[in-house]
Amino acid sequence: MDIDKRRRFIINFIYFFIIAAIIYVVLKYGISLIAPFLFAFIVAFILKRPIAFFSRKLHMKRTFAAILLVILFYVSLGAIISFIGVRIFIAARDFIFALPGLYTGEIQPFLVRLFENIESYAKKIDPALISILDDFSSDLLQSLGNLISSFSVNIVTAVSSYASSLPVFLVKLLFAFISTFFITIDYDNVVAFLLRQLPEKKRDLVLTAKDHLFHTLGGYGRSYALIMGITFIELSAGLTIIGVENSVYIALLISVVDILPVLGTGGVMIPWAIYSFLQANAAFAVKLIVVYVVITIIRNIIEPKIVGTHVGLPPLVTLLAMFVGTRLFGVIGLFGLPITLSLLKNMNDQGVIHIFK
Repeated sequence: MDIDKRRRFIINFIYFFIIAAIIYVVLKYGISLIAPFLFAFIVAFILKRPIAFFSRKLHMKRTFAAILLVILFYVSLGAIISFIGVRIFIAARDFIFALPGLYTGEIQPFLVRLFENIESYAKKIDPALISILDDFSSDLLQSLGNLISSFSVNIVTAVSSYASSLPVFLVKLLFAFISTFFITIDYDNVVAFLLRQLPEKKRDLVLTAKDHLFHTLGGYGRSYALIMGITFIELSAGLTIIGVENSVYIALLISVVDILPVLGTGGVMIPWAIYSFLQANAAFAVKLIVVYVVITIIRNIIEPKIVGTHVGLPPLVTLLAMFVGTRLFGVIGLFGLPITLSLLKNMNDQGVIHIFK
C-alpha cells in the first residue's frame, strides 16, 4: 500500500514537473514568436466594445469603424511612445554629456577635499598612514576617472545594440499592426473558430479562466493604484517636512515612477541625494535618504498585503510569487506569476479545476 502511494506521488510529481517545464520553456522562449499576434489580439479585444459603440451610434459598418479605431489607437500609442522616448533620450543625452564635467568640477574636488581632511586627522594619529591614504586616494580617483570614461563607451555600445535590433522590432510591429486589422474586423468569427478547436469542457474552462483573469487584473490595478496613493501621501509629507519646494508635484512624479519595477522611488531619490551630497549639502542628502528608506520599508510591508488582498492570495504567497517571478521572467514575472497563481486559486476554489486541497 505504501509502495502504491509512493509510486502515485512520484508519477504525479514527474507529471506536474514536466507541465511546469513546458510552461516555463513556452513563456521564456516561445512567447516572443507569437508576441505580435498576441498583442494584436489583445488590442482587438480592447477595441471590441468601442467599435460596436461607434458602429451603432454613427450607423457605420463595423469594418469601417474597426479600421478607424485601429488606426487611431496605433497613432495615439505611437505619439505617446515617441513623446516619452524623445524626453528620455534628451535627458539621457544631457546627463551623459554633463557627466565628465560633473566629475571634474564636482566629484573629484569633493573627493580631494575629503581625503585631505582624512589625512589631516590621520597625521595626528599615525603619520605612517599618510602614504597609505595617498596611494588609496590616487587609485580611487583614477578608477573613478576610468569608470566615467568607459561609461560613455558602454552607453554608445548599448545604443548601437538597440539600434541593430530596431529592424526586427519594426517588422514585429508591422505584423502586429496588420494582424490587428484582420482580427478586429472579424473578431467574433476568430474567437468562435479558436473555441471550436477545444473540447466542450475545455471551452468552458477557457471562458471561465478569461472571466477570472479580468477580475484578477482589476484587483491588481486597484491594489497598485492604492499603493501609488499611499506612496504619494508619504512622499508629500516627507518632502514637505524636510523643506522641499513644490513637494506635492514632486511627490506625484516620484509616486508614478515608483510603479515602474526597474526604477522605483530609488531611481529618483538616490541620484537626488547623491547630487545634493556632491553640492556640499550633506544634511539635505541624509534627509532624502531617510525619507527614501522609510518609504521603501513601508512599501515592502504593505505591497504583498494589499496585492494579496485584492487578488485573493496570502501576503507570504504573493511576496514569494513576486520574487520567483522576477527571477524567472523579469518584470513580466513580477506581475504575471502572482496573477497566474491568483487565477488558479480562484478557479480551484470554485471547483473548476482541482489542483490545491
